[in-house]
Amino acid sequence: MAVCLLFGGSGAIGRFLLPRLLEQGAQVHAVSRAPSASADPAAHWIAGDLDGGLNLPLVADAIFSCGPLDAFARWYASAETGAARVVAVSSMSACSKQNSGDAAERALATRLRDGERNLLAAAAARGAVVTILRPTLVYGAGLDHSLTPIARRAQRWRLFPRLLGANGLRQPVHANDVAAACVAAVACPAAAGRTYELGGAERLGFATMIERTCRSLDVACLAVPVPLSLLAGSARIARAIGLTAPSAALLARLREDLLADNRAAMADLDWHPRVFVPAATRWLAGR
Repeated sequence: MAVCLLFGGSGAIGRFLLPRLLEQGAQVHAVSRAPSASADPAAHWIAGDLDGGLNLPLVADAIFSCGPLDAFARWYASAETGAARVVAVSSMSACSKQNSGDAAERALATRLRDGERNLLAAAAARGAVVTILRPTLVYGAGLDHSLTPIARRAQRWRLFPRLLGANGLRQPVHANDVAAACVAAVACPAAAGRTYELGGAERLGFATMIERTCRSLDVACLAVPVPLSLLAGSARIARAIGLTAPSAALLARLREDLLADNRAAMADLDWHPRVFVPAATRWLAGR
């Protein structure tokens, strides 16, 4: 793996994938809309947007996409940069939200699935090989919009909601484990043209996941019991008067299992994700 292009190099997964590639001796051209001051200087950083002009090497041995899949698929379809191997991160939302009662969530699922199909078609047209990874809820970099905001609010207020009735199973996956799957996929002939589901090693109820998140903090937090039915009623009232509140589809999903089948990734990629034992420092890393 001599020359690699990494899109989303400063994102949740990219910040773990980059050092893995550098450790293998790769020359990494990392693309980010706004590389941070702490960005690894061993990489060649390129500031830019997929929908804008990018000055990229014409040839790369591998391309990794860890940012928005639909934007990457559009770029790749017309890009002059070629690579024999592409690994792109999608999301399990492509499956879990395609029948959602929320129009915005259904649109997201459609964009993801269209992006996957377009990417596979573009790669086939140019004789390249693509592997698509669909992780569940990604944590570990302090950049996610699910667990990190809850952890930060709990740290500030010393309180967190114990959602009674939110028993739908979840399978949070660490961003570094997704990065490991990216590296394994690019080197695995069996991964050519495959789509892999990626979930953490542990399946736990949504309420338990929240409680463990808040218990991981370096401050003591009080659990406040909140019936899910009460939260749903309050959200309806808030939306009716024009306030921001969780959608009915989101709240309904807290009772549903959103899981991944790791068997194919474990067999082909020798992939073994960790259990959900978050560290307090990881909720602050994205700041």
